[in-house]
Amino acid sequence: MNVKILSFLLFYGLPIILIAQNNRDLAKEISNDIESYFLMDISYINDAVFMGRRDSIAAPYIYPSIGYYNASGLFVDISASYLVGSEDNRIDLFMPSLGYDFSDLHLSGRISGTAYFFNKESYNVKSAVLADVSGFLSYNLKILEATLMTNIFFNDGGTSDFFVGLMVNRIFYTNDRNFLVNPTISLYAGSQNFYEVYYKTSRLGNRRGSGQGLGATNLNSATTVEISEATKFNILNLELSFPLQYYHKQFIFSLNPILAIPQSSATITTENSVISEDLESTFYFTAGISYWLDMAKRKS
Repeated sequence: MNVKILSFLLFYGLPIILIAQNNRDLAKEISNDIESYFLMDISYINDAVFMGRRDSIAAPYIYPSIGYYNASGLFVDISASYLVGSEDNRIDLFMPSLGYDFSDLHLSGRISGTAYFFNKESYNVKSAVLADVSGFLSYNLKILEATLMTNIFFNDGGTSDFFVGLMVNRIFYTNDRNFLVNPTISLYAGSQNFYEVYYKTSRLGNRRGSGQGLGATNLNSATTVEISEATKFNILNLELSFPLQYYHKQFIFSLNPILAIPQSSATITTENSVISEDLESTFYFTAGISYWLDMAKRKS
């Protein structure tokens, strides 16, 4: 089993990365002789959840993507997220990425940069983010895989957030290795400047979309909003996931049920009141179909 592929599977378990990218790495796993390839994907997520946070209005997306992955480790990817729902149907997010990955027998890693172009009406909890720089380092312990992740997010309004994550997983294969399950436990910590900007622009009475956010009922008339924990470094989310992947020829089918258990409730302060947010666990899932195109001839 290609170590690079396993590390990719770990990294793309991040909630900040689309499940479509999970499939990009399995494409290499199917044939270790692939040097460079394209991967086309279309996936679905039933709600937008980031660091365990979500809007009270569900944000389900269909997101197509296409990426090119060079044998040198360089890659480029472009994806779009189309919001589907009874009232809102639009392209909500356009997201180009550029990065580099490496691996050896036990150690693998990746660094990438991504730009986020959200629709001005978006109520995605991540809609304050303009760009990020992300990296991970993964070590194969044979009985399990351990991954350390770091992310810097640049937000609207000039603020930024720093996140770290620890992920532990174990991949199990069927005898023909066409099907795998990857039970995963992840823990994330960081600041919440993105959340404060989101509350100011989307979740309260001046939100760009329709409806109200969770806990916003008493804040609609607020003119100033502050989250006291915004700049503090706290544990934000514990996540349990159970990715499943099956491949047939050049097609990859994926399903990933996820339970997000948010931590460190925000204390929202306005000129009129102080409210402690009531966080709740969220179950959501992603599903996708990918097709990969090998750009090099396989060795005989």
